Formats: sequence, C-alpha cells, structure tokens
Amino acid sequence: MVTVGFVRNDERTVSTDVLDVGYVETGPADGPAVVLLHGFPYDVRSYLEVAPMVAAAGARVIVPFLRGYGRTRFRSAETLRSGQQAALGHDLLELLDALGIARAVVGGYDWGGRAACVLAALRPDRVAGLVTVDGYNVQDIARSGEPATAVVEKAKWYQHYFQTAVGRRGLEQHRDDICRLLWRDWSPTWERAEQAYALSAPSLDHPDFVDVVIHSYRHRFGNVAGDPAYQPWEDLLARQPAISVPTVSLAPQDDGFGALAADADRDHFTGPFTGLALPGIGHNPPQEDPAGFARAVVSLLPQVD
Repeated sequence: MVTVGFVRNDERTVSTDVLDVGYVETGPADGPAVVLLHGFPYDVRSYLEVAPMVAAAGARVIVPFLRGYGRTRFRSAETLRSGQQAALGHDLLELLDALGIARAVVGGYDWGGRAACVLAALRPDRVAGLVTVDGYNVQDIARSGEPATAVVEKAKWYQHYFQTAVGRRGLEQHRDDICRLLWRDWSPTWERAEQAYALSAPSLDHPDFVDVVIHSYRHRFGNVAGDPAYQPWEDLLARQPAISVPTVSLAPQDDGFGALAADADRDHFTGPFTGLALPGIGHNPPQEDPAGFARAVVSLLPQVD
C-alpha cells in the first residue's frame, strides 16, 4: 500500500491568478497529463493508490488540493471565498495553464467531479477525457428549489443545515464531528474509512474551509450571489451544456448518499460514453476501489495528444 509519504514528499505549489495551489505530482514529466480532483470533505489522499497506478501506465499525474483545503491558499484577502461550481471549474483551467498543460484527462468525484465536468462542458478543447462519478455533475441551480424524494432530502441534511446561521456555527465549532459523520454515512461498507479520515482531516483545518463550504452550499440553492468574475461561466452552465469528450462514468452502488444507475444522465453526454457500476463501493471510489478508478483513467490515456 502507498503511504502518506506520497503527499509529504511530492507536494508542490504553483501560482494562478487567484490561488497558490498545493498539489501532488507523480509519473514522468513528459507523459500524458492527468489531473485528479477530490471532493468534500476529502483531500488529495483519495488518490494515494490511484496516482501511482496511473503513473505506472506512463502518465504525468497531478492531484491538487481544492480551494479551501490543504496547502492551497487564496492569494488575496479581497477574493470572495467562493465555492460555486464555476469557480471550481475555472480553478482547474487555471491550473492547467499554470503548469503548461494543453490537454489532460481529468477525473474526480463529488466537488472534484463537478470541477471536471464543468471544464469538460465549457472547455472541451482542454479535456482529452473525463472520469466522473455519478454522471453529469453540473448543478442546475434554476431548479434547485424543486423538492426531491424524502430519502434524498434526508441524505442532504447537511446541505439544508448549512443554509442556516446555526449550520455555519456548527461547521466552525464541530467541523471534525460533521465531516467524520459524512464519511461514515456515505461509505457505510468501507472498513478503512475511519483510518483514512484521520489522515485527511488535517487538510480540512484550513482558514478558508468554512467560508468556501458554506458559500458552495448556499450558492447552489440560489441563496447567495456568486463571484462576479465567474458569472459568464455560470450563465453558460445554467444552459446545462452537454459534454462531448470521451467519458467514463462510475456509479458506486453502496454510496450512502444514494446509488445511481451506470448510465445515469446519459443524455448529457454526446461523445463516447462508458458507464460502470461499482458494487460494494461508497462515495469515495478512488480510495475505496483504487484499481477500478485507475483502470478508468488509464483507458482514456490514448485520447491525450
């Protein structure tokens, strides 16, 4: 098993217009580029085992901390600590620019899957292939006020909690309890969840974590304004643009947040599409099924110029 040294020894930083991005890199510098993105409330350790597997196939693998996590920092105190989907996608574009990467295979789950889907939808010229968990992760904010089933709304308790003042204070004061609970609930059959959470928890102890998280969950319900810098992208995303790049969509079947079919959201994908169900896997597929996630990424490497 790959150790935490993967993060400690190989972490780097690159500056974009908005962020100093902490990231981990492994694999040959001249290999086809792959960028893998973690979700909320996780960190780069989701790819501790995936990254070396993909690198062994000859790829240059980059795993960044998202804004509000780990060593990634905002460069200006004046920048809105936004967690909106357009900001996450634009961060990925700026990371590619800063690293001089023309095209990459991008992949992720949860927030990271959303960032990857946003870039694939709006800048397909920069995305050679996409690995997404649970299909099309672009938020339809205009319809966010429509109620879901009782089971889904129950799973979204934390999203509703974060709309309130007490929810914000709760995240400030009980960050570890809330995040640990979400890990456990979302990956109920993953025996190593508690051990893995302990390694990732320090990345959540970030000065902007609460601000970014609260903004993310309030913005997706239309309860706060976004950063004006990203409004052009938000306007495009409101049209629910199709994704045309070659895509592998992974559907974890033991996700405590709810399991989707392997071909969920198929109509949103107009290019080559493969849907794969992951029995026995919860919300964090790269860490729960690293070999399966790595295979999905490697299958797209021939798409990189």
